[in-house]
Amino acid sequence: MIVIADGGSTKTNWCLINEAGRKIYFNTEGYNPYFSKGEYIVKSLNETLPDHLEREKLTAVYYYGAGCSTPANVKIVADAMQQIFINATIFVGHDLLASSRALLGNEPGFAAILGTGTNSCLYDGSEITMNIDSLGYFLGDEGSGSYIGKRVLSDYMKGYMPKGLREAFYDNYALTNEDIFDNIYNKPLPNRFCASFSKFLYDFKDSYEDYAFATIDYAFTAFFEALVIHYPNYKDHKLNCVGSVGYSFRDILSIVADRYEMGVGKIIRSPIDDLVHYHLELAPKA
Repeated sequence: MIVIADGGSTKTNWCLINEAGRKIYFNTEGYNPYFSKGEYIVKSLNETLPDHLEREKLTAVYYYGAGCSTPANVKIVADAMQQIFINATIFVGHDLLASSRALLGNEPGFAAILGTGTNSCLYDGSEITMNIDSLGYFLGDEGSGSYIGKRVLSDYMKGYMPKGLREAFYDNYALTNEDIFDNIYNKPLPNRFCASFSKFLYDFKDSYEDYAFATIDYAFTAFFEALVIHYPNYKDHKLNCVGSVGYSFRDILSIVADRYEMGVGKIIRSPIDDLVHYHLELAPKA
């Protein structure tokens, strides 16, 4: 039995392939080692993995996760996984590699993540060949849920948000400026807190179309300006994207891509189905 997992900063999608070849899907929270250390990962998995999962029978775990981009971070996650899946061979890779394999399979091209965070790369059909660092929540992540959420929070706190939308925001969350500052500066996972407000914008995008379009257009334009246009010959590639933000606002993403003369390829919410297909059908056999 093997398990394949795609872990973002907010949620991890898992797929167990049992001895009969049946696929069983389940979810846990996300484990970004920049925010979640080994002890937390072990505790969370012990509490949230389904009871029917026979951990000791697993032979291999393929875990792709946000933040798993350095040897130190890979070790944090791999060590935690080994404590949970004691008899399995553990592979830990970056979520950007998972997205590339899900979006492109064995074909070369451009792949991006637009979820809680942002990332992008060129992929040669097997491995990532070029990656411009998005610099994370504090310094970058243009186009991501956290980037959009920070703009929404800023407009709310400064009073720039349309009056009716600002009232709807307070009705939904009852947050004061002091509450927001506390969540961002004093509480854990501020990136996830900020990203949650991109869904608020999605829920109200039809009622406040001009504001929603302007906010999302600003974020995706920043994504292109900070990252996409700096890849060599980027116009020769199609924009392939995975993530809840890219998928939910794919109409605006397509408009911005067209503005930069880049065609649009595959846009999906989650890579897990295509990632499972890659490992079962396309991955090189050992």
